[in-house]
Amino acid sequence: MKKGYKALLDEANAVVEAIDAAEARTLHGRGDVIFVDLRDPREREREGTIEGAFSCPRGMLEFWIDPESPYHKPVFAGNSRFVFFCASGWRSALATKTAQEMGLESVCHLEGGFTAWRTAGHPVEAVAAKPRT
Repeated sequence: MKKGYKALLDEANAVVEAIDAAEARTLHGRGDVIFVDLRDPREREREGTIEGAFSCPRGMLEFWIDPESPYHKPVFAGNSRFVFFCASGWRSALATKTAQEMGLESVCHLEGGFTAWRTAGHPVEAVAAKPRT
């Protein structure tokens, strides 16, 4: 039976922790918390990002989390708490579920995504455009 995105989101939201922008703000800047921006680089360049966020395009997440992958990123090997976010909270909900299934234990996502963060007036930093080849 086919599952649409709504069913996948419902399944993810039933098992992952979602935090609102106010709670995320209390975590921002802590040394043991890493905000992970799952948006495409063009989105980040156009809209900015949460100050200090680690950029991990959604399509690379599984490869960057898995220590056996040739693309593994050490940032995912520590004992940090991770706050995933995208534009509106859809990609980050799915990514959080996947990360948990891969063994990342302390992970949640920002409900409403970067849009909710920015709307709440929380700190945003510009992202410089990289030359396209």
